[in-house]
Amino acid sequence: MNINTLAIILGGGAGSRLSPLTETRSKPAVPIAGKYRLVDIPISNCINSNIKRIFVLTQFNSASLNRHIKNTYHFSNFDEAFVDILAAEQTPDNPTWFQGTADAVRQCMPHFKNYSYDYALILSGDQLYQMDFNKMLEAHIKSKAAISIATLPVNAKEASEFGIMKTDKKSVITSFIEKPKPELLPDWTSEVSDEMKNEGRHYLASMGIYIFNRDLLNKLMSNPDTKDFGKEIIPQSIVENKVVSYQYEGYWTDIGNIESFFEANLGLTDNIPKFNMFDNNQRIYTRARILPPSKISGVTTINKSILAEGCIINGARVEHSVVGIRSRIGASSTVQDSYLMGSDYYENLEDLRTNYEKGIINIGIGERCHIRYTIIDKNCRIGNDVKLIGGKHLPDQNNKLFTVKDGIIVVKKGAILPDGYAVV
Repeated sequence: MNINTLAIILGGGAGSRLSPLTETRSKPAVPIAGKYRLVDIPISNCINSNIKRIFVLTQFNSASLNRHIKNTYHFSNFDEAFVDILAAEQTPDNPTWFQGTADAVRQCMPHFKNYSYDYALILSGDQLYQMDFNKMLEAHIKSKAAISIATLPVNAKEASEFGIMKTDKKSVITSFIEKPKPELLPDWTSEVSDEMKNEGRHYLASMGIYIFNRDLLNKLMSNPDTKDFGKEIIPQSIVENKVVSYQYEGYWTDIGNIESFFEANLGLTDNIPKFNMFDNNQRIYTRARILPPSKISGVTTINKSILAEGCIINGARVEHSVVGIRSRIGASSTVQDSYLMGSDYYENLEDLRTNYEKGIINIGIGERCHIRYTIIDKNCRIGNDVKLIGGKHLPDQNNKLFTVKDGIIVVKKGAILPDGYAVV
């Protein structure tokens, strides 16, 4: 079924909760799973759903994201398909930057009006999930809704972290509350499947995935006073329009902070991960790099881990970790419960020789290092005998080389840690 749809992916704000990973890049450009970017997830879901007219709205640190999309998403010259960046821009009519999710869409409406579409699919750029949007669109059309909102059944503990929808027996949303307190929850249960009931998931959380009829979107965006979908547009629309819940029961997580980002990546190493990267029908698209296979030398133990292309591992131990593209791990080093993002380029033999002569540490992890509960951003130089042992014993802190959040050490992009450096 070919439904006339335009996809709009919201790049988010400054992404301060994901700092320092967002110090030099926008949130959708943050590397995930060793070889992808966060923005690849919603774009891939769209392409797999045969929605191939996609805008990505961004404002902060957009150069890296622009480069990734330019180098990745190429369609036939005879096809209407595209993935375009719309960065915030000041115009005579809009002298300010994006003031919220709805304001971002409003400021970009002149660009959308150049295209024929019946439905606008509005997505977040910082979530990990796999969804067939056609099913949601078909349900939207069948119910004759003005707006559809994808919802996820959650339990009482999780409910206080989300916007919660209350629905009637026909899945029409009757009311909405933002992050309800525990004592209010008994009044906010909705009808869910028996499987969800058995898991104690009685509350419908908004996933931040919306379908708007074009005419209604045009009308709503004509009001400059509303800045945000979740806080203003949706609650107001529930009163005036038919807003329907589309229940989704698969895996979904919001990559909002360092802890959720870390857990989502390490969760990919499970024997049967909740997010399935090995599904022929739900492929994840990204930049097609021409990289060699990973090379493992010496006695190396690798257990419950993901290795991306082009890695060089020498006699090390890698356990419950994600190892990104072009990663180098020196002899007798141990990497546990960690995410190495890898590097953007290789150092050739001449570079390595120059490094040795000038006492410069090579890109990658040196020898006899112990890395645990750590994220190492791209292009870092980790010397020999370095110890980075994260955990709840470490207080939150931030300096030039690394940040600690919720016990997770995050080594900043391009940081250089000398021989013997320790955070324990």
